[in-house]
Amino acid sequence: MSEPLLLIGAGSAAAGAEFHLARIAAAHPVVLVDTTAPAWARPYLLKHIAAEPAHCPATVDAVMDYASRHDVYGVLSHVPDHLVTASRLAGLLGLPAVSAEALAVLSDATALRGLLARHHICQPRVPEAVDEHPDGPVVSAETVVLPDGDIRIVAVTRTTLGSAGGREVTRHSVYAHDSLLHNPLVRQTVQRVVRAVGLTFGVLHIGMKLTSLGPRVTDVQARLADDLIPLLVERATGVDLPLVSAALAAGRTPDLTPTRQAAAAVRFAYPSVSGRIEHLGVSPEAARQPLLECMGLLRQPGDHVLAPPEGGLEDRLAYWVVSGPDGDHCDAALDDMARHLSVGITAAAVSGQAA
Repeated sequence: MSEPLLLIGAGSAAAGAEFHLARIAAAHPVVLVDTTAPAWARPYLLKHIAAEPAHCPATVDAVMDYASRHDVYGVLSHVPDHLVTASRLAGLLGLPAVSAEALAVLSDATALRGLLARHHICQPRVPEAVDEHPDGPVVSAETVVLPDGDIRIVAVTRTTLGSAGGREVTRHSVYAHDSLLHNPLVRQTVQRVVRAVGLTFGVLHIGMKLTSLGPRVTDVQARLADDLIPLLVERATGVDLPLVSAALAAGRTPDLTPTRQAAAAVRFAYPSVSGRIEHLGVSPEAARQPLLECMGLLRQPGDHVLAPPEGGLEDRLAYWVVSGPDGDHCDAALDDMARHLSVGITAAAVSGQAA
């Protein structure tokens, strides 16, 4: 029997929202509540309700009108700004809902730091997540909180940042046999974070920096991670986090049993200089890489982009995802794919001169 779900906000395709939606739509009819339905989202939708999620009263009216005439089994969102709205709508409809107050704390960096400090959960000394141990690995625990209170770390994501102190994410990797899955300090930190925040169910992305003094919590998100991390988790372990989030929203307990024992990784390409893209393409030979899962170009000729450190997520040029038996095979495949990307950028003028 189908269980229609309300999705509050389409999200960004570049951040992985299309993968999330495609997986959920394969199991549930999806009704999108957003100002518009992006072209990439329309093939996966049962219906689109035109409403601005940030304007809660109008959105509530539109959703309650729809729900008075149609069955709705759950409400969910993967957009940070719409999580509280989704929680309130679920409560009004008598559907499973996490605490809107807890979600509001997660959306406020200052409030979150204060909450973690009150529970004696270690954090970096400054908000930007740079502390006295700059060489510590950056990781995240992809965590599921089940309705019975059980807290499961289903995967650990290892993140590589740009060289020379850069902030840009260049790659993420997930390995089914990652030793951090059994690290008692990591597990204890995740459990303490979940209990401190007060979320009773859901999918969480908990960022940490590993230092010589133990894990330092850098980020807590009560939603599916961006950057195609859920795809990496699925390809490495078989655990489908978008479907897990949908099951929890519908009041069901998902199966978190791993069905794969592999590795998966994604790499992002950034411009080497700021300026106008003249050409951007991939050689045909790239398709012959045996470990390649998918790839995509994120910009097009004519776009103006900023190179790191000034640039951000919107300046990424391309991505490619690979999977293989272990991390070494994935790293080699990612590096092989990089040589197939062709980029031409006319540098921006600086003070009237060519850069």
